[in-house]
Amino acid sequence: MNDPAQPAHVHTGRATDEELARLRAKIGQRVQIKEPPWLTEVTRDAIRHWAWAIGDRNPLHLDEPYAKASALGGLVAPPSMLYAFSRLSIGYRGGLPGVHSMFAGSHWRWTAHARLGDAISPEVVFTGLDELPSRFAGRMFKQISSIDWRTADGRSIARSESWGMRMERTEAKKKGKYDAIESRRYSREEIAELGERMRAETPRGATPLWWDEVDVGASVPEIVRGPYTPTVAVAFEQAWGGLFIWAHGYWYDYLKRHPAAAVYNAYGVPEPPEAVHWDTALARSVGVPEAYDYGPERISWLSVMLTNWIGDAGFLEELYCEIRRFNLVGDTTFCRGRVTSKEPLPDGRGRVRLEVQAVDHRGATTAQGHAAVLLPRRGG
Repeated sequence: MNDPAQPAHVHTGRATDEELARLRAKIGQRVQIKEPPWLTEVTRDAIRHWAWAIGDRNPLHLDEPYAKASALGGLVAPPSMLYAFSRLSIGYRGGLPGVHSMFAGSHWRWTAHARLGDAISPEVVFTGLDELPSRFAGRMFKQISSIDWRTADGRSIARSESWGMRMERTEAKKKGKYDAIESRRYSREEIAELGERMRAETPRGATPLWWDEVDVGASVPEIVRGPYTPTVAVAFEQAWGGLFIWAHGYWYDYLKRHPAAAVYNAYGVPEPPEAVHWDTALARSVGVPEAYDYGPERISWLSVMLTNWIGDAGFLEELYCEIRRFNLVGDTTFCRGRVTSKEPLPDGRGRVRLEVQAVDHRGATTAQGHAAVLLPRRGG
């Protein structure tokens, strides 16, 4: 998102020393924007829409009588739904007008469930701007923010760190990292098989997963998502709200404040940068062969895999995930996890650490990271 205080000049898509110095001067500052968040309160509708968007069938989110009868005592939000409470939840990426921006990952640490009726008030602080070597673009920078997620009454829900990559757009297109990628075509039989796999996903529910019975090296039950389509992108937008999704006069009001946000389509009409998620022509203009997904989607899918596995008595404590490659229209994603260590805790629970990854149908790892979950211990 571009800084409304940016100087008015022609945007070349280059990270100039002047712009870099101006942006670095903001490190350590709280970030606030004029645009309101998509969500301000955890409602039944918001929970349901988020669960639908990420394919989460957990009754703790969707079945109110079930949730009330559970140990949690009522509906709770999927952990990743906090993304929808701040347009900066995927990292503040202001400054550097015209320099392409891509979400690159998040590190979540949850302390409590977001519950039905909670009003969420996140605070975002810009914490870093690091230049990195790049094989894909010209100059590339990692722009980092930290977010503190609290309810209106001060209850802590989570802390997270999100980061994005800022890349010189024209150089990214020239280097053609994805030129050899071909889109997948599916038979009706293949689609039917994928549909059956998704319908067969079963959250553990009320049956506890005991820490004592989890083995190091064990695999988490895999889930599948896709094939990715623009419709899937729209479903996620409906739940998340996006960064630049405005229409009619609201869009042109936004462009007046942030002119560098415009990406002109084949008809000469300004589109938001997010249009690369449903418009292949715009995606190709930044060096990607097809429209592609939102990184927070894959992080959310991995969280579903974990909460399905741990059941109602478990708690997703941490999820660190780096987005490593694009997930393109036509791609199918397989979410996987493996237990790497476990430790007992003094409160009668146990912690299990895992490595997690999202792998596409070509076998390429598109996202990877690690996680920690809390589980009940027998006799704990």
